[in-house]
Amino acid sequence: MLTKRIIPCLDIKDGRTVKGVNFESLRDAGDPVELGALYAKEGADELVFLDITATNEKRKTLSELVKRIAGHINIPFTVGGGISSVQDVSVLLNNGADKISVNTAAFKTPELIDSLAKEFGRQCVVLAIDTRMEDDGEWYVYLNGGRVKTETKCFDWAKRAVDLGAGEILLTSMNHDGTKKGFALDITKKLATELPVPVIASGGGGTMEHFADVYNDANADAALAASIFHFKEIAIPDLKRYLQSRGIVVRL
Repeated sequence: MLTKRIIPCLDIKDGRTVKGVNFESLRDAGDPVELGALYAKEGADELVFLDITATNEKRKTLSELVKRIAGHINIPFTVGGGISSVQDVSVLLNNGADKISVNTAAFKTPELIDSLAKEFGRQCVVLAIDTRMEDDGEWYVYLNGGRVKTETKCFDWAKRAVDLGAGEILLTSMNHDGTKKGFALDITKKLATELPVPVIASGGGGTMEHFADVYNDANADAALAASIFHFKEIAIPDLKRYLQSRGIVVRL
């Protein structure tokens, strides 16, 4: 049985880690290099670093920050934000990133996924999807850090992206983001059971039980969280011991 992964996420703005609720009301959460090193030491399986303003402000993720991060951790890490070309990815990988995450640019130019998968291997390409359930009960794709709604349904886009070469899906529920009321189990389960790639659940993790639920009830391969780790509400070693006690296979 594959081990379930715990992935702290560090949203980066102006070189600092920030965290908000429902993609708004950002507050400072510390230095990303220091936090990344701490999480690696505590037993995180992977890390995700997202430059949350890169796409909106037309900036590129700073390769220098990636280089600093790589020098302080010994676990895989994914970098996203403002990535729109093979060259962008090459720079990040050459500076130490293990995988990259694409979101808005991939939606606007789906061929980018195919190009990246062919150049670097699909295991390197993580498709990030920000999604919100609307009044009609459907989950829709949002772009530009959750600012721009599309008429495309989440599952339809995820399936197309996997067909194009995405090797993993990072699924963030905007309805649940920062609420600490639990992950979006229904849409997570749909993607995790119907797509042939790993699905990382994101948005809403607030208790250890929430993590157990997203693994047991939604078949997620990994669960991502931010503020509960940044503000030391849950310690990664404690979470892993709890999950193991629930019969969930994790790396201790």
